[in-house]
Formats: sequence, C-alpha cells, structure tokens
Amino acid sequence: MALNKIEAPDANISYADAIDYWTGIPATVDGVLGGFGHTTLPKTDVKGSIAFLRRISRFYPEFEESGKKFGSRGCDVGAGIGRVTRDVLSKFCSKIDLVEPVVPFANQIRIELERKKVLDKLGDVLQIGMQDFTPEPENYWIIWCQWCLGQLKDAHLVEFLRRCKRGLQKDGLIFVKENNTSTLMDEFDNTDSSVTRADQSFRRIFDEAGLELLEAEVQQGLPHGLYPVRSYALRPKQDS
Repeated sequence: MALNKIEAPDANISYADAIDYWTGIPATVDGVLGGFGHTTLPKTDVKGSIAFLRRISRFYPEFEESGKKFGSRGCDVGAGIGRVTRDVLSKFCSKIDLVEPVVPFANQIRIELERKKVLDKLGDVLQIGMQDFTPEPENYWIIWCQWCLGQLKDAHLVEFLRRCKRGLQKDGLIFVKENNTSTLMDEFDNTDSSVTRADQSFRRIFDEAGLELLEAEVQQGLPHGLYPVRSYALRPKQDS
C-alpha cells in the first residue's frame, strides 16, 4: 500500500490569500503587529534592532566602512506602514526604499515617516510582492526583512535571498528578524497564509541561498505568549 506523502507546511501558502488578509487589517502599528501595538512589543523590538545593528557595526568594521565608502541606502522588505524604516533604519541609512504589496499599508508609509520627521529618508515605495522583487545590482548597504518572510514558500524564499545577495553593495549585509517555532518543525498559519519556521529551517535556507550567517540573537523582553523572535545578520559566502 502506497503511503500518503505529507506536504511541507509552506506548500499551503497562497500569496493571494495573504494579500486579501492583510488588506483587511488596519494600517496602524497595532494592525501590523497583530494587536500588540499597545504593549511593550514596539519599543522593545526597536530597541533590540538598533542594538543589534550597532553591535554588527562594531564587530564587523568592514560593514560600517562600506556605508561610508559606497553609500548607506537601505531596503525595508515587507515594510508594512514603514514602522521599521521610521524607527530603526532612518537612524542608519541615508535613503530607504520600501517593498510593500498591500496597498493600504503602502499608502500609509509617507504619513508615518512625516510624523517622525524622517520623510527626507524616503526613497522609493515599491508596491510589489517579495516573490517578484529584484533589487538593482550592488544597490544596497542594508536589506532588512522583518516579520514577512513567512509569507514566502521555501523555494521562493531561497530565490528571493539570492536576488537580495546580488543587490548588496560590497560588504553590505542582509538582516532577517523573524518568529521561530519553539520546536524543530515549521508551522502553517491559515489565518494569514504564512509559515513560522524553526531556526534550523532558516539556517538551511540561508545556506542554500549562498549566505553566511555572521550573528544571530534572540530578542529579549517581548510580551508573554509570543513566538521566540530571532535576528540574523547575513553576508554572501565568498565562494557564491
């Protein structure tokens, strides 16, 4: 008797279903953070991201030098309403392009940056899905992907990261900040048609994409009941 093949969790992802879900979510911090916008999560997340970026700059001086020598343009992928650009990347980058396919979120970006008086940091707003995004070669110092990669199927995520790798200027870095499962298994969420990946799954995908993991750290101080959140700093492998 033939055994039924068990589908990988990412096989259930539907890009159309994800867009439909997020289009119905309010274009607010509380909306994009799943109802945790009025908790300690936003400030804790921002503080952790800034500290992680500063630590990478300190321990990898070639990264900081790259920003000075070749420019410090950043790319905020799955940008939502621009929260990460507004509160984190604007402190490091001269200009930031934002990739966000959900129209209400993309329309809110300019308003959010203007509120914090960082509108001068706004580059282009690209209303396109990650699976279709191809950065210009050697264009970015930082490519930041946070709480969005779970919307991509594994194979598409590998290809996306390979394209991002080619979009980095010399000694630029890709930063990933995502939920991790507490087990070794990935989990599909039918609500927004996404996958939460185990840490080992991310590391396998990074390796397949030709990326070297420089540093990884778990975000501390988040509200109880959330998935663990881990930040990764990545650079192209020398032989890729």
